Formats: sequence, structure tokens, C-alpha cells
Amino acid sequence: MEDIFTGKKTCIRGGALPSDEECFALQSDHKRRLASLAQLSAAASRVGIGTDPDDDLVLWAEDELSLLQSADDLWSALATALVDFRRLTPIWPLETFGFVEDEEGLFSEVNSRLRLIGGGVEASAFEAEDHSIYKFYWPRENGWIGHSFSFTRGDDVLIEAVPRLGTYRDLFEKIFLVGAVGGMPTEFVGVSPEGAVIVKQPLGEKIPEGSDVTRLIPETLIGIPARFLRAHRDHPRLFFYDERAWLVADTHEKNLVRDVLGNVRTIDLLAAPWPHTISSAEPLLVDWLTRAALDPAAPLLKPVADDEL
Repeated sequence: MEDIFTGKKTCIRGGALPSDEECFALQSDHKRRLASLAQLSAAASRVGIGTDPDDDLVLWAEDELSLLQSADDLWSALATALVDFRRLTPIWPLETFGFVEDEEGLFSEVNSRLRLIGGGVEASAFEAEDHSIYKFYWPRENGWIGHSFSFTRGDDVLIEAVPRLGTYRDLFEKIFLVGAVGGMPTEFVGVSPEGAVIVKQPLGEKIPEGSDVTRLIPETLIGIPARFLRAHRDHPRLFFYDERAWLVADTHEKNLVRDVLGNVRTIDLLAAPWPHTISSAEPLLVDWLTRAALDPAAPLLKPVADDEL
């Protein structure tokens, strides 16, 4: 089926869930996009172009390299990397989705084709005519978008995790992780010329505000002993994917919904790669991380057999 706005192939419409094969394809698409952005960043750095933050790369128009790609092999490699990235990350004007530009060049959230149903500091969520959910992550000044975590060694805990403004790579990783933890299938639609990232999800039923979601958080997310971490966001958890550890948080009731089958799904979260450079200095934490990767219920201290006491 086709997306009602872009006309491109989609596997999401209304509250219906994509098949397992389609969910796998969505996750593969996110992984390819991340790899392509990494290649583009590396190619840009080889010609002396800075990539922090990475908004200029994500919004770079292919034709801007047309005169330079024949200069030498490095510029040719950059042009190739950009073409590959743009194929995975198309640019769609906000007008495509029913937004109207005002006299000052700004776009109002009032929309004749999308009904605003929620929003926060990072994004606004809209319900479309076919009941699909479109989420727009709005860029901030100076090239930042969304949030991630920064880590420092704490005074009374080993690691202090503080939210910070994010990059596009951080946001792409977060979108991938939503699906990886068993959350709502998320389809990447594209970016706008202004830098908004657009994704699409099935419609879900909201969890009542103020609900205790402790038992609703995905079982793939592992509780972290308080002596190891203080995170300045709700419900910090550890998540392992392909032997890589992540700090995942913000799985509060506003970021959880019930899908059409009644299952609770995460629709958004806050995440960052686990800070091994800090945790590696604490043997007790290293031991627990090693065991938790194999057994999510691993206790803080390694069990000792009676004959070893």
C-alpha cells in the first residue's frame, strides 16, 4: 500500500500492525541509515568537513557536490556516500503533510490533514485521516535535535547520566531502539528542508496518565542497581543489542500505548550508548554487566556456592 502523503510504499496504516517480516525490514532500514550516515560522516571528515553536529550532512543536497565530485577520489567518495544516504533519507517539504507556511516562513501545528494529538520538547504527534500516527521531531538552534545522555563519574554513585541535546545520529539510534526493545513499529518517512525528522507508527491506545508503569516496561529492559547509576529521567534501564549496551529511559506512561492486540508498546524513549570508559574502572559493575548480558535477572553480587564460603 502507498503512504497517503508521499505516495511511497508503506507497511503502516491505522492501528494495524505490520507483519514480522515487515517489522524486520523496518529495523534493517534503520540500521542501513545509521551505517550510511557513518560512511557519509567519515567521507566528509576526509575532505576536512566537520561533522559535529551532523545537521549539515543530513540536509546536504546532492547537487551541491556535482561540481566537486570529479576533483579527486576523496570528493568522489563523498558524493557517492551522499547519494546513498539521500536514497535512505529523502527530503519532503512540510507542505507535503498539510502544513502551511506563514508570512514569516514558519509552520503552524494547525493542519487540515493531520490532527495534533500530543507533543513534548522533542516532537509533535499527529493522527492522519487513515488513523496512522505521524511524528515530527523538530530541530533546535545550532544543529541539534532531540536528546541523548552525557555521562560523568558521580560523587555518591558511580555514573551520573544527564540529558543533553542530541544529534541526528542520536535520534536515528533512538528510532531504531524503539523497535529493538519491542516497541511500536516505526517507519522512517524522511526529513524536511528545515531539518524536521518524520516517522510513522500505528495508532495505539494511550495509557491513563499517572499510571504505575513499572510492570509495563518491556522485559528486555534491565533494572540497574542504584549504587551504579543516577539518571535524571524516569525509569532508567539497561538494554543489550548485538553485544552492545545502552542506557534507555523515559518509558513513562506518555511514551507507552496498547496496540490493537492489547500489548503495551513503547512509542518513544531516551537513550545513549552505555559509558564503558567510566564503568570499566569498577570491577563490581563490570562483573554485573557481564552476567546481566546473559541473564537479565542476574543479581548484583555473583552467587557463591556453599562449599566456597
